[in-house]
Amino acid sequence: MRISIIGSGYVGTTIAACFADLGHEVVNVDIDEEIVSAINSGESPIHEPGLDDLIATHGGDTLTATTAYDDVLDTEITFLALPTPSREDGSIDTSIIEAAAETLGETLQEKIDDHVVVTKSTVIPTTTNETLAPILEAASGKTLGDDLHVAMNPEFLREGTAVEDFLNPDKVVFGTESDTPRETLHAVFEPLIEETSAPVVETGIEEAEMIKYANNGFLAAKVSLINDIGNICKEYGVDAYEVADAIGLDDRISDRFLRSGLGWGGSCFPKDTAAIKFAARQQGYEPSMLDAATEINDRQPDRLLSLLDSHVDVAGKRVAVLGLSFKPGTDDIRNSRAIPVIEGLNERGANVVAYDPVATENMRERFPDIEYADSPEAALDDASAALVVTDWPEIADLDDEFDTMATPVVIDGRHAIDRRDGIVYEGLTW
Repeated sequence: MRISIIGSGYVGTTIAACFADLGHEVVNVDIDEEIVSAINSGESPIHEPGLDDLIATHGGDTLTATTAYDDVLDTEITFLALPTPSREDGSIDTSIIEAAAETLGETLQEKIDDHVVVTKSTVIPTTTNETLAPILEAASGKTLGDDLHVAMNPEFLREGTAVEDFLNPDKVVFGTESDTPRETLHAVFEPLIEETSAPVVETGIEEAEMIKYANNGFLAAKVSLINDIGNICKEYGVDAYEVADAIGLDDRISDRFLRSGLGWGGSCFPKDTAAIKFAARQQGYEPSMLDAATEINDRQPDRLLSLLDSHVDVAGKRVAVLGLSFKPGTDDIRNSRAIPVIEGLNERGANVVAYDPVATENMRERFPDIEYADSPEAALDDASAALVVTDWPEIADLDDEFDTMATPVVIDGRHAIDRRDGIVYEGLTW
C-alpha cells in the first residue's frame, strides 16, 4: 500500500520507517530539506534506537522523503504527524497541523479517487472533526464522507523505545466514523496485527483522541503517586523499592511505572497533562487529581537539591550532574529533570559539570556556560557531589569512579547506583 506521512519528527520518522518495514511504500513530507536529504540517503535525522537500521534499509527505496506535497497524490492515506506544542496556559497550539491540513487539502484538489486523512498528532477531542476536517474539506473542494475521509490513530510511542513500541504494540486504536477509513486503516496495519496479534480498538474519533490523553494522564498520575509514596517512605527510612516490588505483584496495580524518583519529563506527559487540564477547565471541570500529579512531579527536583544541601554547601564547588536527557535512550531534553536541577545548582553558586552520552549538545544550547564532560569519570573527578538524574547504563555501572571525587556525596534521583562503603549515598525516595 502507498502511504504518505506529513511531518518527520520523532513520531513521523518512526512510523514512516516502521510502515516501510511492514512492506508498504511510504513517502514522508517535511519542509526541512536537510531532514529530507538525510532520509533519502538512508540516515536517521533523530536519535532513536533501532531507527538507524530501518532507515538505512529502506531510506531512498520504499521510504522516500520530499518537500513536495504533490507526492501524496499517489498515496491512498495520509497521516498528519505534526507538533501540537503547549501554549503558556497549557492549551495546545494547532496552528502547525492546521496549516498542513490546508496545504494537504489544496493538493488533494487534483486527486480523483478517495483519500483518507488520519490525525496521528495528539489533539484535544473534537479537533479532528471540528477543526481539521472543515479545513480539509474547504481547501480540497471534496465532500467529507464521500471522497474525503478523516480518522484518528493515536500513537503510544515512548522516546528511546519508539521502534519497539510500534512493532510490538499493547494496542492499536482506530478512531473512525465510516467504513472507508476503518477498512483503510485495517489494510495499513494488517501486517503488524497479523504478526503481533495486538488488540485492535475500534472506536469513534473523539474517543480515540481522548484515549491518548487518558493513557498519558493515568501514567503520569501513577508515577506521581509512587513518588508521593516514596517521599513518605523516605521520611520513615523505609525502602520504597521494596514496597513497590510488593504492591506491583497486585495485578490491579502491576509493577510498571512504579520506580519512584525524579519524576517524568519529555514532550508527552507534561504537554498532555497540561492540555487535558486546560480542556477540562474549559468545560467547567476542575481536574484535581491531575493537578496533584503535576504538583508532585514539579517538587521532586527541589527535594533532590534539598538532600544535597543537607550534605554539602556547593557554593564555589564542582558538582557533577549525571544524565541530561529526560530518560535513557534519547537525546531529547524537553522538560528534562536535569533542567531545574542545573538551575538550582546555578542559584547555589555551584560549578556544574554535566555528562550525557547523547544529549550534551542539546543541553549546551540551554546552558552554554556550564562545563560538559566527555565521560562520567571526567565529570566525577574532583567533584564535591554527584547528582544522578538519568539512569543511563554507563551511569548505573559507576562504582570505583566515585573514589576520585573530592567528597564522595552521591544523591541518586533514579535508584541507579548501589550503596556501598566509601560514599555518602542518598536516594531521593528511599
